[in-house]
Amino acid sequence: MFDVIIAGCGPTGAMLAAELRLHDVRVLVLEKETEPVSFVRIVGLHIRSIELMAMRGLLDRILERGRKRPAGGFFAAITKPAPKGLDSAHAYVLGIPQPVIVHLLEEHAIQLGAQVRRGCAVADFEQDDEGVTVELADGEQLRSRYLVGCDGGRSTVRKLLGVGFPGEPSRTETLMGEMEVGVPQEEIAAKVTEIHETNKIFSLRPFSEGVYRVVVPVAGVSDRAVPPTLEDFKQQLRTVAGTDFGVHSPRWLSRFGDATRLAERYRVGRVLLAGDAAHVHPPTGGQGLNLGVGDAFNLGWKLAAQIRGWAPETLLDTYQAERHPVAEDVLHNTRAQMELLSTEPGPQAVRRLLTELMDFDEVNRYLIEKITAIGIRYDFGAGPDLLGRRLRDIDVKQGHLYGLLHRGRGLLLDRTERLTVGGWSDRVDYLADSTAVLDVPCVLLRPDGHVAWIGDDQQDLDDHLSRWFGKPAN
Repeated sequence: MFDVIIAGCGPTGAMLAAELRLHDVRVLVLEKETEPVSFVRIVGLHIRSIELMAMRGLLDRILERGRKRPAGGFFAAITKPAPKGLDSAHAYVLGIPQPVIVHLLEEHAIQLGAQVRRGCAVADFEQDDEGVTVELADGEQLRSRYLVGCDGGRSTVRKLLGVGFPGEPSRTETLMGEMEVGVPQEEIAAKVTEIHETNKIFSLRPFSEGVYRVVVPVAGVSDRAVPPTLEDFKQQLRTVAGTDFGVHSPRWLSRFGDATRLAERYRVGRVLLAGDAAHVHPPTGGQGLNLGVGDAFNLGWKLAAQIRGWAPETLLDTYQAERHPVAEDVLHNTRAQMELLSTEPGPQAVRRLLTELMDFDEVNRYLIEKITAIGIRYDFGAGPDLLGRRLRDIDVKQGHLYGLLHRGRGLLLDRTERLTVGGWSDRVDYLADSTAVLDVPCVLLRPDGHVAWIGDDQQDLDDHLSRWFGKPAN
C-alpha cells in the first residue's frame, strides 16, 4: 500500500515525488520506459524554476551541469535584452541537457526515499472512497491512496479518467535533431541569417565540434509516433534553404507539433493530473518543462497535507484553482507567439509593431515576467500586491531566505519579533529577523514560496495559518 503512485518519471513526476517525500509520504513512481532518453535535447530552466531549485537545495548541483544565459529574447524569438533589475536573485536562464535534469531530479527523489520502477506502464485503474487500484500492463495490481498522472501529453491516466482535453490539434510540425554537416560554418551562418529574416523557427546552431543543432519547420503533420529519418531532414532543408548542408551522422532526431490543449479538470476524486498530462502547447518560449515543475511544487505539499491528515478541507482543490489559470495563460501566450512566427504579411506586421513596443521597459518587463513565471500571482483575496506572489530570495540574518525552505515547510518571517506560529510549529518554521529587507512587517510563506499572509496581528495570522495549514496541533 502506497500513499501516492505517480505515473511518469519525467521532470514533473520526479519533482512531485521528491516534494511528497519531504513530508514522509510513501511514493512509487512508475515509468513505462526501461531506460532514460538517450538523446541530448537542451532545455532551459527559467527564473522561477531556478528559484524553486534553490528553495530545495538543488541549485548548486544543477548549476554544475548547466550553462547560464541572459534572460532575454524569449517572446516569439524577438531579440530584446532582459530589462534591468528583474525581481530575482537568479535573473538568468539555465540551459541544461534534458536527460541531465531528469536524472538529477530522479536521483533527488530516490535519495529522499521515493521508489522508482522502470518498464512499468499503467494500463487501468479503479478508484473508491479509500484509494486507487492501479493495474499495470503485465497484469500486476498495486494499491495507493492517490494516483497522479504525470505521463505526458498522450497521458493514459487522463484518458482512463475520462477528462476532456479540448484545444487545437497540430497544424504544423518542426523537425529537430543533432547531426554533422558537410559545408563550412561561414556558408551555414550566411544562409541561416538570410532565411531568418522571414522564418524565425529555422536554425542551424553549432552544438559541439562539427555537430549542429538543426531545427526546420514542416508544412503539414506526420504521425508523431514515427520518428523522422535523416532523409526527412535533408528533404525539408532543401525545401526551406535550397540545400541540405550535407548533413550526416545524426546523434538524435525528433519531431514536435503545435497542438495546444488544456485538461478540463486537474482532479477527479483521488486521481490528479500534472505537467504535460494536464496541458500541451508549442515549445515557443521554452515554458513546458517549467510549467510542469511549477505544478509539482504547487501540488506536492497540498497532497502531502491531505495524506498526513492536517489539510484544510478545500486545500487540495486550490491546486486546480491556482494552476489551471496559469496553464491557460501559457497556452494563450504560446498561441500569440506562434502567430508572430508566421511568415504571412499580417503577422509579420504585428511582429514589427511588437518589436518596437518592447523597447518600452514596461512592455519588455511584462513579457519576460510572464515567460519566466515570476509574474504569477495567485488569487488569495484582497490585499497588498505582494499577497499571492512568490517572494524573491532576500538576505536574512541566517544567510538567504531560500536556504530556510529546503524542508518544504511553511515559514513565518517576523520582522516585529513578537509573533509566533504556536501550534503550527510542526508544519511552519519561524524566523525573527528585524533586519530582513522587506517593506512589510511580516510574511507567511507557503512551502512553494508564495506569500500567504502579510501583517503584524497575531489573531489575523492565526486565521491564515488555519486557512493554509489546518488546525493547530495543540
